[in-house]
Amino acid sequence: MPGGRLTQQERQQIAAGLADGLAYAEIARRLDRPTSTITREVMRNGGPVAYRPEIAHRATEHRAHRRRRTAPREARTAPAPHGRDTEAVRAYEEAFTTVFMQQGLPKMASRVLTCLYTTDTGSVTASELVQRLQVSPATVSKTVALLETMGLVRRERDERRRERYVVDNDVWYQGMIASARSHAQLAETARQGVGVLGPGTPAAVRLENIARFVDFVGESMARAAEQARDILWAKPGPAPQDTAEPGPDR
Repeated sequence: MPGGRLTQQERQQIAAGLADGLAYAEIARRLDRPTSTITREVMRNGGPVAYRPEIAHRATEHRAHRRRRTAPREARTAPAPHGRDTEAVRAYEEAFTTVFMQQGLPKMASRVLTCLYTTDTGSVTASELVQRLQVSPATVSKTVALLETMGLVRRERDERRRERYVVDNDVWYQGMIASARSHAQLAETARQGVGVLGPGTPAAVRLENIARFVDFVGESMARAAEQARDILWAKPGPAPQDTAEPGPDR
């Protein structure tokens, strides 16, 4: 039944297909479902590695219950810009939030970052976050303060003197440089152990090898970050045009 909601049995089949390394299109074909349905299902529930059918089923029921309770408010929501698929965007945002959480960020901080990175303007006001995330102003204030201390968000005033929260693309560069420095510190500490444990001993050789490896990786990261820094500030180009040469039948 391609148009209906996924059943728990279908979700178990999706999990089995992922475990077997099947592509989304193949799983969809076996279930007689659109590939987009399988893609959204997996991405909104942890991705191909973390997908669990029981958890996905409960999460879907919870979302459906929540949508029923908030239907009047959502009915007033403006259409998605640029012709985007609202459901696909929502699934992607959930997947992006999960990735931030896997990196160690709290859930609400992950949701705020996802909101900022998927907003065309790259900035939002507190009231916009409250409306979009359906949380209290106090929660937004506390979460933004945390992200500020981590250097992931900054504040600025717009032309109407409203405070806006902004994601700074350069934070990715700074993060890579900080990681490279931590690698250098680790390598230095490992080499200190060589002298303590005695050069040429198995433990000292192990530490020296670790130091050489970490040195190489850290230096490569710093060099790549410097070379690629400008990419973070590239502006969107014009929409692609069909430049194919006309064929004999055109």
